[in-house]
Amino acid sequence: AADNVVRAPCQQTHHSLAGQVVSQSAFSHLFSEFVQYCQARSSTASELEKKLEEAGATIGVRVLELVNLRDGKTRRETRMLGMLQYVHTSLWKSLFGRAADGLEKVVESEDEFMISETEPLVNQFISVPPNLSNLNCAAFVAGIVRGALEAAGFPASVTAHTVALDTGGSRTVFLVKFEPEVLAREKSLAGA
Repeated sequence: AADNVVRAPCQQTHHSLAGQVVSQSAFSHLFSEFVQYCQARSSTASELEKKLEEAGATIGVRVLELVNLRDGKTRRETRMLGMLQYVHTSLWKSLFGRAADGLEKVVESEDEFMISETEPLVNQFISVPPNLSNLNCAAFVAGIVRGALEAAGFPASVTAHTVALDTGGSRTVFLVKFEPEVLAREKSLAGA
């Protein structure tokens, strides 16, 4: 019997969570409804972003556990850079079907890193009303990253920023700023 075309997800446009394919249109519709739900309960763009980030953080904890389980990872990452590389590649690939576009260290600060993404899926099909012009729905993904880092023992604040490109267009930068205790642990591991 042939596969039912109606039930089959679009293979060309999807994001993945450890091999499970979800059609991009279904995800976009659900995420749009979730943003509208949060918007109805928020009065400012920053309040809406905070709600999206908090929802993402609860998902980040579960996604980290799921990805570790499916990867067969039995050891916990103990180094800051190793954990960021894991988020940048394995976690991102499980969520979006590919690694993030970039991972960079902020030159001026030893506790800040940037994960960059040219066109985050969560920003692709969102129409932003004029009164929320500075809204960045990638705060949801920032929350996922924060939740995963905190669950792994790397407490950090993660914020999403839209940065204009010289070639036109923009990219989203997720700024990861680790808490002082993570930096202290990193220094003690480096000295050992």
